[in-house]
Amino acid sequence: MHTAESEKGHLAVFGAGYVGGALARRALAAGWRVTALTRNPATAAELRAAGCAVVIAELASSDWWDAPELRGGAERVAVTVASGGGGAAGYRRSYVEGLASVVAWGARVQERGAGSGEGGVGGHLIYTSSTSVYPQDGGVRVTEADAVCGEAETSQALIEAERIASTWTGRAATVLRLAGIYGPERTYLVEQVRNGEVAGRADFHLNLIHRDDILTGMEAVWAGGDQSGEGVFNLADEGAARKGEVVAWLAARLGVATPRFTGAPAGGRRMVTPDRIIDAGRARAVLGWRPAHPSYREGYAHIMKATIQA
Repeated sequence: MHTAESEKGHLAVFGAGYVGGALARRALAAGWRVTALTRNPATAAELRAAGCAVVIAELASSDWWDAPELRGGAERVAVTVASGGGGAAGYRRSYVEGLASVVAWGARVQERGAGSGEGGVGGHLIYTSSTSVYPQDGGVRVTEADAVCGEAETSQALIEAERIASTWTGRAATVLRLAGIYGPERTYLVEQVRNGEVAGRADFHLNLIHRDDILTGMEAVWAGGDQSGEGVFNLADEGAARKGEVVAWLAARLGVATPRFTGAPAGGRRMVTPDRIIDAGRARAVLGWRPAHPSYREGYAHIMKATIQA
């Protein structure tokens, strides 16, 4: 086992929830040594059972900096935190203060490792942000060259977190702006369709990214090296479908009537997501990344099969 670990290296996952937990398991299967930080004891137990070293702590604190599992740093660092509720304050705690803590830890690892023989590694950091930082509306296509803006405090927190991530003093830093995440056990939209009422508007585009395509996007960043993988990349599928089209497709496969749209935002949001198409062309061109689920059809086919069987 030690040989496989030495061959692949060390991955540190900060925020091992839906995306981060899947990343940790995928990396373990590929032979990486993985340390995961989570504040959830139940999640910690699951990750330990899978083979991870686990640190239970609040990311925004400095309590975990001296954890022996993280003392030497890591070649790959992933910050895949979620807000954990709590509105704007929760966003700032998880994203802004969390990223600041990771960046400070990374600098400390490198300082301690320099000339000490401890081998401190400030590796390539990936921070998973959100396409909600884009304000564009009106059905336009949005790329990384377009402006970000945050009227909502939550968006402001995400933008500030991206800036903090860019100050990482390790080998490289990459920000991945993720479209709406779905995948195994993420059946929120399916349940809305089943219940006959869907948030938002049918004529607005629904930008999606399957969880497993996020993982391959992250791997493409790390595999591409420090120069090609630096900067900001959108990750979204190639569907560019309107929400009404997706919902009608789901309803047909569930065997239910097409539900009504409320026109109101989904629970926990202050406004309906603007109508735009998130363009992930840069990730395809620079990283060579291709989603295995290029549209909602491929991604939801597996989810629907599991849902119907259940």
